[in-house]
Amino acid sequence: MITDRFVARSAFAEKNGSTQNNLALSVIVPTRNEACNINFLLTSIRHAFLGTSMEVIFVDDSTDETPEVIEAAEPDFPDLNVRLIHRSSGQQTGGLGGAVVMGLKAARSEYACVMDGDLQHPPELVPVLLKTAIEQRADLVIATRRSAGSELEGLKFARDMISRGLDLVARVLFPKQLKGVSDPLTGFFLVRVDALALNIFQPKGFKILMEILVRHPDLKKAEVPFRFGERHAGESKASATEVWRYLNLLWILRFGEDFFRFLKFAAVGASGILINSLVMFLATEYLQIHYLLSAGVGTVASTLWNFALTETWVFQAKNTDHGRAWRLGLFFAMNIIALSLRTPMIYLMTAVMGIFYVVSNLISLAILTVVRFALSDGLIWKQTSPELVANKTQRKNTRSIMKKVYSYNVHDVVTVVSEGKLPELEPFQVETVIQEPTIRVRVGIPRKKLTRNANGPYLYYGETLGHLGFEVSLEMGDPIDVVASPMLRLSPHVLYTNVVEPLLRWTFVRKGFALVHGATIAFGDEAYMITARTDTGKTSTLLKILAYQRRNNDQAAFLSDDMTLVSPEGMAMTYPKPLTISYHTLRAVNSDTLDLGEKLSLPFQSRIHSRSGRRLAFWISKLNLPAATINMVTQMLIPPPKYFVSKLVPTAKLVRQAKLAGMFIIERGEEQIVPMDNKEAMEILLQNCEDAYGFPPYEDLRGFLYLHGEVDLREKEHSIIRQALGELPATTIRSNDLDWWRQIPSFVNEQISRDITAAFRVETAPRNGYSRPSQLVGAD
Repeated sequence: MITDRFVARSAFAEKNGSTQNNLALSVIVPTRNEACNINFLLTSIRHAFLGTSMEVIFVDDSTDETPEVIEAAEPDFPDLNVRLIHRSSGQQTGGLGGAVVMGLKAARSEYACVMDGDLQHPPELVPVLLKTAIEQRADLVIATRRSAGSELEGLKFARDMISRGLDLVARVLFPKQLKGVSDPLTGFFLVRVDALALNIFQPKGFKILMEILVRHPDLKKAEVPFRFGERHAGESKASATEVWRYLNLLWILRFGEDFFRFLKFAAVGASGILINSLVMFLATEYLQIHYLLSAGVGTVASTLWNFALTETWVFQAKNTDHGRAWRLGLFFAMNIIALSLRTPMIYLMTAVMGIFYVVSNLISLAILTVVRFALSDGLIWKQTSPELVANKTQRKNTRSIMKKVYSYNVHDVVTVVSEGKLPELEPFQVETVIQEPTIRVRVGIPRKKLTRNANGPYLYYGETLGHLGFEVSLEMGDPIDVVASPMLRLSPHVLYTNVVEPLLRWTFVRKGFALVHGATIAFGDEAYMITARTDTGKTSTLLKILAYQRRNNDQAAFLSDDMTLVSPEGMAMTYPKPLTISYHTLRAVNSDTLDLGEKLSLPFQSRIHSRSGRRLAFWISKLNLPAATINMVTQMLIPPPKYFVSKLVPTAKLVRQAKLAGMFIIERGEEQIVPMDNKEAMEILLQNCEDAYGFPPYEDLRGFLYLHGEVDLREKEHSIIRQALGELPATTIRSNDLDWWRQIPSFVNEQISRDITAAFRVETAPRNGYSRPSQLVGAD
């Protein structure tokens, strides 16, 4: 092992410079009553690394003298930087897995090796794991007991058979995530710490590697065989309890913690189906009501039944955002919408397919059960965290004094204070209330006419239902004053998208900035904008670039998905709105980062809020119907699937700003990468900016927003955008396979290589017949 030991040290030194000021590795050892093994383990680790600077972190759950033995050993192993984290009985959440996660959070090195403290994991193999990680640029190196070259001396036959059985169960549940991994149950592995999103782990029991593999399926992996030896001292911690914890972990990883709640919800739904069917049968057969009408009567009866059981048994509603009356009203609304969807289904199956009407009703109810659970769990009975419960109680006690407001500071350019929450601006939220905001959003009854004490131009917009629907007023003073109807508070995405964002767009222009419709991603210090028409594929492209590039040290970094704030000097500033997952974007989403309710509701939500749903909404807007109100109610009942990039790609690198270096226009068509005239690219970009808006009430607001006296803000916006991007190279990328995510990073890397080569040639150009090293340029 001497050769591997020196190679590992050399590889680390080459990558990080001298090891004197860097830790080569963090070794994490979870311990429980391992006092007899501590000194043997530390001696073996020291011998394996021959004085290389590193740290050994013991995360200890012991009830014996193990902590004292570790503390006594610290002075004897100064080169190992021994650290002790002792967890009291109340802190030992997650078992061994929880201890490992705590150790990973405390690790100070780029790489961390997790191993047991009983010497069944040979310390002399650790340098080999580190060498493999560095040479193969692997995120995860697994010490496997199940490949050629492995030995199982310390694994008895019965335990080996149990282990293989548990391995088989995992592979049935996670065939894709465990493909190519020979030993997902080993507790001996090395990982690049930054490749893990430690905040998403919910460890239970021994098998933390299983959770890493399932939650991070895109890690670049490698394996090293080893001899699983005999325990040096102490007793094994394996037990029936740990097997149960392991099976529980698999269940949660596969189905989510809400699965039992779903089973209860389904049981209530089944009882509701009996009530619904019974009432429908009695109304049809004995009251002689048409079966379509009796379906409605059955729905009312079963809705009251289901609500009572769901309220008291399934969700046990205590810490929710709204009262029981609100929940009942929304539950009824959800079931009425479900009935409107079921009615044509029942008619088709009964009148056209000849199915007995009761059976038709059962089929329609079963189809919509999953969707109803997702909406119930994510909206109607959404639980409030204890902190929010405390805040809610405090707000209730002080409501007579002041209303709850949310303050947002967008890059110190524009500030917003709102009585309604604006989820899209959450990354810019600040704790202190901004006293003099640029824009103030109040919830109330908008005035229809200008008053004498108004301090700026005034506009009112309302639809048929007045303040019971979409209604808003704008007063362009200092601050800009927005009054939104109370219903808009219940539809925060509509409040932001259809009122606040158009207002922000032109407010930024007045401040000398432009909010451009384009995703922006950074490679190193340079940013590249990706623009396309709405629902073309920007979000899918961005997600895939971030997911597949994160393995490299020079990974792509996220600035924004839908909108980017740019300055005239060409600086792109992050505008990290949550990403809207439309139907065609589903394949780019790593569902392992979502809980059960989100997984179940996402296909339905994405279909409603996809390109086809958008076309339907624009069609409605042309029929003189209250389109904004319909949109508000739809998004109130079925919120759009919006997730921040940190949720979808937990390890994505985020940057605040970067200098724009180029622009990509992605289109569907025959595969081609061609340079585009910048003037033409600018026209496309400006058109795409307009394409992002247009849904009611924007047509009624836009003239009021961008025309002020003699100033036309459209011209100023175009000027800012042209100053920022007008001289940048533009490239069109066409693809029928929608694989822009592969082509963009490759194109950027090739361009960077060409630039470096060209710069090198200039710097090393011969003078007077002699070549001149680049480091001597300018030293005449």
